[in-house]
Amino acid sequence: LLIVIPLSLMAVLIANGIFKLGDTARERAITVLDQKSQEEIKIRAENIAEDVADFLREREKDLLLTTIIPPTEKAFQDFISKSKKALWIKKDGNIFQVMEPLYTELALIDKAGNETIKIEDGRIVPQNKLVNVSNPANTTYKSEDYFAQAKQLNKGEVYLSHVTGWYVNKSEFSSGKRFQGVMRLATPVFDQQGFAGVISLALDVRHLAKFTDNVVPTQSGYVVESDASTGNYAYMVDNRGLIISHPSDFHIAGLYKDGSAVPSLTEKTQEAMTQKGEEVLNLNLLGFMDPTLPEITKEAAVGKAGMKTYKFAGHTKFVAYAPIKYYSQNYPKPGGFGWIGMGVDVGLFSELAASTGKKIQEEAESWITTITVIIIISVLLLFLIVAILARGIGRSISAEVPEDAKEAARYYDDDEDDD
Repeated sequence: LLIVIPLSLMAVLIANGIFKLGDTARERAITVLDQKSQEEIKIRAENIAEDVADFLREREKDLLLTTIIPPTEKAFQDFISKSKKALWIKKDGNIFQVMEPLYTELALIDKAGNETIKIEDGRIVPQNKLVNVSNPANTTYKSEDYFAQAKQLNKGEVYLSHVTGWYVNKSEFSSGKRFQGVMRLATPVFDQQGFAGVISLALDVRHLAKFTDNVVPTQSGYVVESDASTGNYAYMVDNRGLIISHPSDFHIAGLYKDGSAVPSLTEKTQEAMTQKGEEVLNLNLLGFMDPTLPEITKEAAVGKAGMKTYKFAGHTKFVAYAPIKYYSQNYPKPGGFGWIGMGVDVGLFSELAASTGKKIQEEAESWITTITVIIIISVLLLFLIVAILARGIGRSISAEVPEDAKEAARYYDDDEDDD
């Protein structure tokens, strides 16, 4: 008992200590997991924002390159055919990666605004199809003013438009249609007499959107198309606060067929626009959903990256955001081009943390069980050893008693019996 009782008390103290250690480790793991995961997502948002800025600067270089190549239809067509990058394509139920042209249009425009050479979708546009783009109504999307914007620039300066394309409403999106549009790059060209015209490139906006469309914030790899219903996706916002890349294309700013802009949702128009399936999002106007949304845009507009939590469509969302540091006349400092958002449903963090906590608890319980078994076995062995020792001591004593003492003991016992 002198051995068993202290051993048992020590075992209880050790088991209790391990259980408390398990609780502490679980709580700390949940906290650290949340913080680490959030910080990693923020870093990823910053990396993507930097990649987008580099991508846009490369497009500027491409445009300036067109000013020094021979101004011929063949040279322009060769330039378009060689300027390609990979895109994931989903067609007829199959998914595959293809090399797609970066630019859908390349045009040389004279100083009066008349197109003199134009390559569209890789083909040379006939002379009788060329138009005067000084009138925005004649442009591809019926409202573009890139000629007037570029005309005001100095040599070597580049105009980059906002994302422009026909709007895709909710029903069209559900049936498989996806947003297609351009970002127009334009720069002036000069001769000995001065301003001679403009060269413009139309960047296929899919090459811009792929920076966020193929990303899931909590996964290290890439996907063909992220799913907005999971609440776990990336998106892109321009310097006006408008969504320009999103898994749900009906949130992307676009145009009606007459060239006018589809209005953004507001508190007053939300019900009517949603019924029409037109849900363009401008985060500056979404304070009625959660006041944090316009705050994010304001912080990104002054060049700040960060993390916030907000409510959207009935879900609590965590978002990491980072400004895209590309600057031009149309995208001035400090906000630049816009920002990258990496949104995650907070429930995902809870599930991951709970899973880790459960593993720690199971490990602690396993240790307690092991210690209990060891103690029980130790006590049994201890009693067995005590029994063996006691038996050995008894035999030893018996062996050491003299024979005459044994006889005397027997005689004494007999006398007692006679009495």
